[in-house]
Amino acid sequence: MTAFTVALVLVVAAAGLLRWRRPAWYWLAFGVALAALRVLVRYRSVMDACGLTVPPARWRLSLARATNRPIPEPRPPRIRRLRPTRTGLVLRLKLRPGQDVFDIAAASDRLRHSFSMFGVTSREVRSGVVEVRMTGYDVLKRVQMPAETETRPMRVPVALREDGSVHYRDYRAIPHALTLGATESGKSVYQRNLVAGLAPLDVALVGIDCKQGVELFPLARRFSALADSPDTAAELLDALVARMADVYRLIRTQQRITVDVPDAEIAADIWDLPAELRPTPVVVLVDEVAELALYATKEEEKRRDRIITALVRLAQLGRAAGIYLEICGQRFGSELGKGITMLRAQLTGRTAHRLNDETSANMAFGDIAPDAVLAAIQIPAELRGLAIAGDASGGWHRIRAPHTSLRQAVNLCNRYADRTPDLPELAHFRPTTGTATELVPSAKAAPATA
Repeated sequence: MTAFTVALVLVVAAAGLLRWRRPAWYWLAFGVALAALRVLVRYRSVMDACGLTVPPARWRLSLARATNRPIPEPRPPRIRRLRPTRTGLVLRLKLRPGQDVFDIAAASDRLRHSFSMFGVTSREVRSGVVEVRMTGYDVLKRVQMPAETETRPMRVPVALREDGSVHYRDYRAIPHALTLGATESGKSVYQRNLVAGLAPLDVALVGIDCKQGVELFPLARRFSALADSPDTAAELLDALVARMADVYRLIRTQQRITVDVPDAEIAADIWDLPAELRPTPVVVLVDEVAELALYATKEEEKRRDRIITALVRLAQLGRAAGIYLEICGQRFGSELGKGITMLRAQLTGRTAHRLNDETSANMAFGDIAPDAVLAAIQIPAELRGLAIAGDASGGWHRIRAPHTSLRQAVNLCNRYADRTPDLPELAHFRPTTGTATELVPSAKAAPATA
């Protein structure tokens, strides 16, 4: 008995230590089994208390009265599958007649307390089937991306969602995006994760960094073109507009709209072209977009109008030509001048880190998800990297990118420098770099000099 008591105390102590220091390990070792048992045992009573049950069918009531049996109890949604994950549980429910997916969404907070889980979210899989994702711990406190993620062309994992799933940046589905964040909000780390995910792909990276290149020029080996001033940015954007026109001419010559060609094979964008003729897709990263929109003189105003006009053209027409925009900035409002709201309307993806004013949050989500505006301005300053991500469909999620240091991003760009394509239209803007530098482990500090 003494040995058993000692062993039990050691197991409880180990579980408590894991829950404090390594919540992911605790969940996989102890939490998932306890949570699954808790859900199965409490399920019927919790659903009844949350108002997620329906009365029994009339024929069952009639049968019970005719046979003098007890009246059947109200029926909760039927559990079709209970699947454990590395961050929580996934419960797939079959709704009863008369129930709606919004009933489950409205009761999410009550389900979280009743099942003693950290978070509960729901989504409709198909008509009558709802997937409830429950997280067992705060997955955004210490972000750990899964070892394996889904890979598709022009689709990269950049962050982790609050329900434990991976947040992807899919350029084929959402070609252009707006990323906002105040100073020290984690916007630069999000941008580094984006570049790190794109570096191994067959894609050309084009950067515009008006802070004299301090954010993007360390990653120059993986960039086909870089601009560090508004003047250079204006010329670079004009070159991209010219490239877009050339790509459209190529698509026109290869559309294959003869009678014997099936409809599915008619080329309408670069992805319909044969692989040997397909132009390299281009991702344009604009850091601090407000610097491109500010002006103090008449000459600068002309340059500003030229830049905004080129950005709007690329946002409206660039998708089919394989040109995708990533617009980043600390501030984004209508006071930046004409054309800004027109540009925003073309940026389907929206990501907002901590913001200093409600106006920027409204510019990010006011037209697509008004309830996300409040969530964006309530992000605490100590949680760097926490952000609200949404799109034109109105859905939004809390996400957090894993911390990627500048050294780690530089090492990745140097490793895949051989995948940097040479674009003739942008050759004038190709950054000049010296000999390849040795990869430095990010955990080691640079040696001090005497």
